[in-house]
Amino acid sequence: MMSESKMAAPAAREIKVLSPTAILGYGFPESSFEAGLARDPDVIAVDAGSSDPGPYYLGAGVSFTDRAAVKRDLRLMLRAARARDIPLLIGSAGGCGARPHLDWTLDIIREIATEDRLRGRLAAIPADVDKAVLCDALASGRISSLPGVPLATPATVNASTHIVAQMGEEPLLEALAKGANVIVAGRCYDPAVFAAVPIARGFDRALALHMGKILECAAIAATPGSGSDCMLGTLSHSAFTLEALSPNRRCTVASVAAHTLYEKSDPYHLPGPGGSLDLTETRFEQLDEHCVRVSGSRFSPARRYAVKLEGASPKGFRTISIAGARDPVFIAQIDTIIDAARRRVADNFAQVPESAYRLIVRVYGRDGVMGELEPQKTITSHEICLVIEAVAETQALADTICGFARATLLHFGYPGRISTAGNLAFPYSPSDFKVGQVFEFSLYHLLEVDDPNSLFSPVEITELQGKLQ
Repeated sequence: MMSESKMAAPAAREIKVLSPTAILGYGFPESSFEAGLARDPDVIAVDAGSSDPGPYYLGAGVSFTDRAAVKRDLRLMLRAARARDIPLLIGSAGGCGARPHLDWTLDIIREIATEDRLRGRLAAIPADVDKAVLCDALASGRISSLPGVPLATPATVNASTHIVAQMGEEPLLEALAKGANVIVAGRCYDPAVFAAVPIARGFDRALALHMGKILECAAIAATPGSGSDCMLGTLSHSAFTLEALSPNRRCTVASVAAHTLYEKSDPYHLPGPGGSLDLTETRFEQLDEHCVRVSGSRFSPARRYAVKLEGASPKGFRTISIAGARDPVFIAQIDTIIDAARRRVADNFAQVPESAYRLIVRVYGRDGVMGELEPQKTITSHEICLVIEAVAETQALADTICGFARATLLHFGYPGRISTAGNLAFPYSPSDFKVGQVFEFSLYHLLEVDDPNSLFSPVEITELQGKLQ
């Protein structure tokens, strides 16, 4: 366990935070990690998740990172943190931070502690929100939609399989105050795990959160960027510096400033739980070839403390088929052919309500990435890839719709067709893949709370059962 004197000591002149990787399980070179440890960090922190991979992982309660890869990263971090008696903080456990993801991560940590004979005080902070609490909040007008998101209703709440709230640094501070030296948080504001220990030791909240905003993605903020390499942040009472730990990477004003804007629509105000970072006076300075200094960031408290809610609900089952096409005559008529295939499917299964399924055909080589937003409407490639997708109420119906659409496109006759052997080339056999259950985000809203800790209590404290080395 970390000594109480070490946590309660007056604020030092600086504090060092080691960020090993952009997401737990993405890996990092041991040489970079050792270089960071050689700098005597005060804390190791890592972000373990994101909503970026989509709603499936939250809805299904599974991790989007591989267990063996996560265990490899955690073993290196846990050994280093316990050997140096410094805190290890993990945010958005298991990728999405719901209870199944939290328990999955805790299981790996306990497994490592047993195997490596490690010991410590382990804190788990759940982020799941009770549906009854949310329905009451809806009734009292404390839930609001983020831009472009429909209003929440009791029906959307109750249809969700998992609902999490994105905690700020306050629950992490509570865990630190209880003597935890390994903290595993459910869904968490990405910078919070990097900022919590500095804030607990008296450093400026705004600078700590801004540094955490960049450290959350580790060496992505360096050049050349990488999500699988380490970064060191050093925070003083007036500024912080960022340094890539691989000799092949360097932090520049451009790379650090660009990452400050990462995933943000407003370049001067970065919202988070309880307020926003004000960057109107922020300065970026190149100190040397590898290091950048940042100063001037301020924190503006919100009128009411709010946390972001994330929820996912099931929307059916998916089957896909992947095929290539190279005939220029087929490619020139692709929209006409796809429309005809849709009509053929609807006609053949007229007894099936149109609301029972969706048939989607993505054309890679034209607009497969951007869809309707693609500005280049003309196909200029000599070949295209079709991803034929059916989403339906049951897996059996999805299989049927996808298989029939695939066969129709394969043998469809069109003006100018020469070969009758087939229009498509399939890279795989079987050609159709049962993807399984489909989810969509049901909640992506803000919830006003009176107490930043109220949704994330109690903090669960247990002892790791290894033996101190």
